[in-house]
Amino acid sequence: MECARIITENNEKILLCENATLSVNTKGRKREEEKCTLRTDFQRDRDRIIHSKAFRRLKHKTQVFLAPESDHYRTRLTHTLEVSQIARTVARALRLNEDLTEAIALGHDLGHTPFGHAGERALNDLMPFDFTHFDQSVRVCEHLEKDGRGLNLTFEVLDGIKHHTRGEWAHTLEGKLVRFADRIAYINHDIDDAIRAGVISNDDILKEIRDALGHTKTQRITTLLNSIVKNGSNDIVMDDDIFDYYNELHEFLYARVYHNPIAKAEEGKVLGIVDGIYEYFKAHPEKMGDEYQAILKTDGIDRAICDYIAGMTDHYAVTVYSNIFIPKGWSI
Repeated sequence: MECARIITENNEKILLCENATLSVNTKGRKREEEKCTLRTDFQRDRDRIIHSKAFRRLKHKTQVFLAPESDHYRTRLTHTLEVSQIARTVARALRLNEDLTEAIALGHDLGHTPFGHAGERALNDLMPFDFTHFDQSVRVCEHLEKDGRGLNLTFEVLDGIKHHTRGEWAHTLEGKLVRFADRIAYINHDIDDAIRAGVISNDDILKEIRDALGHTKTQRITTLLNSIVKNGSNDIVMDDDIFDYYNELHEFLYARVYHNPIAKAEEGKVLGIVDGIYEYFKAHPEKMGDEYQAILKTDGIDRAICDYIAGMTDHYAVTVYSNIFIPKGWSI
């Protein structure tokens, strides 16, 4: 009797489109492993990501609004789940590899800093090397998880994670799809959170955009996804007019939310927190844990501190800063 993995791999050959990435055609892992009897390589990658420590920490990392009081604002984890849902919906419609798509989507922000993109900018300003959350996500997968052994993911998943934001596109359609899904997700859910916060109203979105894409979050997402599906599986593209409105909506988000002084009122403090933690551990590297001592020896002090700070949740970063710089009350 054939094992479940082989049955799934054979089904992919029948069910997926000719441009999909078949599990049997993976370029493999840096370290060869015995195949699983139940899961394809991409399914194993998905499971490894879900069970990683970095994935669990996403629930306490900022998406847009720092330390929101309401339980209904997005976090980096809920953003990740929304990206996965959007990407999987389109992958299924186009008959792409849904398992590969899901693995890339779930892993794309594993290296994101505390305090959202404000934390990312702060680390980039401090480090003697370029810091981006997508490169850090790859580093988490390759080096930081499992006590420095990494998750040993397939080439295709790492490639999709690395190229999910900007620059060179992923080498698979599934990776390209996640890049679109990421942007579609954050544009629409960040607008939704901003409306909830009273930073903007739905009527602030240009009527021309609303008429073209939809008057609600659900309508806009549906329009954008239908446009991708309509264009088939030779490439991941939208209709030209829809793509133009999609970019206009993105520009609106940056102008009215990401640069809004109300939404970003607390971000000025982020640099002080990150800078303070960095300078302290630069002077006292022995205070970092054993895993970062190992990184310090192989990759240098800046890389070790960067990995430490990038892995922190918002709350933990504030706690570390407070323990270092805020005097403790006297107790008897």
